[in-house]
Amino acid sequence: MRKRISVFSAGLVFSRPLRRVIRAAGYSLSIGWFRQHNRDIGVWGRIPMSWRVLSRWPLSRVVTFEDAFLRSVLPGLGSPPCGLNIDDVGVHFEARSPSRLEEILQTTDFDANLLVRADRGRAFLRHYGLSKYNAVPRGVRSEAGYVLVIDQVAGDASIAGGLADAGSFARMLAAARAENPEERIIIRTHPAVQSGDKRGHFSEADEDENTVLSSTPINPWDLLEGASKVYCVSSQMGFEAILAGHRPVVFGVPFYAGWGLSDDLQETPRRNRKLSVDELFAGAMLVYPFWYDHARRRACEFEDASQQLLAQARHHWGGAWPVYALGMRMWKRWNVARFLRGAIFVKTESEAVAKARKSGGKVVVWASAESSGLADMCKTANVPLQRMEDGFLRSTGLGAELTPAASLVLDDRGIYYDPVKPSQLEFLISKSPDLPTCAIDRAAALRAKILETGVSKYNLKGAEAPEFPVGRRIILVPGQVEDDASIQRGAGIVRTNLELLQAARAAHPKAYIVYKPHPDVLAGLREGAVTRQAALNLCDRIVETADVTKLIEASDEVWTMTSLLGFEALLRGKQVTCLGQPFYAGWGLTKDRDPILERRGLNVSLDQLVHATLIDYPSYHDPVSNLPCTPELIVDRLASGLTRKPIRLRVLAKLQGSFVGHASIWR
Repeated sequence: MRKRISVFSAGLVFSRPLRRVIRAAGYSLSIGWFRQHNRDIGVWGRIPMSWRVLSRWPLSRVVTFEDAFLRSVLPGLGSPPCGLNIDDVGVHFEARSPSRLEEILQTTDFDANLLVRADRGRAFLRHYGLSKYNAVPRGVRSEAGYVLVIDQVAGDASIAGGLADAGSFARMLAAARAENPEERIIIRTHPAVQSGDKRGHFSEADEDENTVLSSTPINPWDLLEGASKVYCVSSQMGFEAILAGHRPVVFGVPFYAGWGLSDDLQETPRRNRKLSVDELFAGAMLVYPFWYDHARRRACEFEDASQQLLAQARHHWGGAWPVYALGMRMWKRWNVARFLRGAIFVKTESEAVAKARKSGGKVVVWASAESSGLADMCKTANVPLQRMEDGFLRSTGLGAELTPAASLVLDDRGIYYDPVKPSQLEFLISKSPDLPTCAIDRAAALRAKILETGVSKYNLKGAEAPEFPVGRRIILVPGQVEDDASIQRGAGIVRTNLELLQAARAAHPKAYIVYKPHPDVLAGLREGAVTRQAALNLCDRIVETADVTKLIEASDEVWTMTSLLGFEALLRGKQVTCLGQPFYAGWGLTKDRDPILERRGLNVSLDQLVHATLIDYPSYHDPVSNLPCTPELIVDRLASGLTRKPIRLRVLAKLQGSFVGHASIWR
């Protein structure tokens, strides 16, 4: 049963996403200014309205709502928080009196499991650059070795609450200069000051030959990792400085001061416990906040909230420029537009390049529609170019049957199925040995989830796999679309389904070979048919309708040219032999019949491959909430069948057969 509280803030009352979070936390909101009837009062932080409420009902039980320390992509109600700090004792930034967070940090016996989660959570935030607000990705760094002085918005409640004032900032800068003579000092302005909405405590008048004011958009983690020393008053960046390995000099009394992790200029007599960095993180990020997943619309743990926030941040990061999209078939465009914010669909390459150059935008082309000259046109015009393709956890149904994709990939280097030139996926795989443990653990958990649910790229549920002879090696040979770009670009000497069967039989004359024709070929929509008799001369069985995941599980080995089924077999621990150069070949996980590309040749683990292929490379969009989302959510949606195509596309798919010879109507 929800606890009823009276509130007085318009944001709490009228913001539907915020109300969802609060209701999920167990509270039922009523508009205040009426007789209280012993209800608790809910206030937002210590804004002026909150102070008026507290002064009117000083003896009431108060519940304070505040943004969690990991909030959203952008500030404001238009970007609702993924977590709230809900405090029935005080408020975390008020040092004059205790708060629920202070009690947690002072008294909690943090167990080993919580500390492991904390260590991985810190690594996750640092690796991806997540902070309270997340408008800027990692990747822009200043020359390392500077002293970082962190400014704040003048009049922010956390300053007075942290027993500081405007003079604290002047003393902070003076101390930074005195303690670091001749050192380069960067004063970091607050994002709200950078946008012109607020004012800070420093201006150009505070600059000198060693001191500069920095308002360049930069990820906080990049800024902290380049610093040699950090000075702050009560900014959350002081907390993040501790997480980044610094011991900041603190001039106020924020929630993270007084625990032995900072050099504090003020005493904190109530805080007499020494904490580790992981204990501080566990209290502030795992125990204290209430986390909420807006895509699933339910309460969640920190890990789920941070992963969902990352998905939304990546979507924002990718939409920094105007986008001119080429080669997208008409039926795909509404779905592509969900992945590309503000996409403008154009007909010709010259139009796309000209408009992108004029507006400072980029060109996105469906990979198979890219002409041989588009890359040079973009390079000459200094216009970014990205190729788009379906992701590897795609849909419940075929693209040839007009089923929209729940995942797409964007590649500014090449495209994953073309080994002739490098791709972004190839780059990510090559860098995967450098991933932190938290990323590999996530990939392992995702792989386990895929195996548990039986999800694949298209999720065409057929009959159970037939029983195969005991005592013989079962080799699965998946057919492919022979005019598909992955065959045209990535196949070697063997380039047809018939040749693939011949190679498998020649290598394994006594094996039990199972041939699985491609669904698009069976439907008569694409090239690659092998006559039944020709196939049976080389294989022992043709299976057309079996569930592909069950078929893989029933097999010992997969022989393929470039099929994604080879990757899905790797996920399930099967041996895979490649007669081409699919993206997963050449990394020490497959038996490669063709020479390994020199760009590859690096041995990676299966979960490193999974992280690059299913987590870092694609983007995902939830068809239920219409939000950017995680691969974990898409696996759940695919497993439950919640990614089906809209009614209009079902109608078009039924009509498609009448226009097989007139493909242009679908463009």
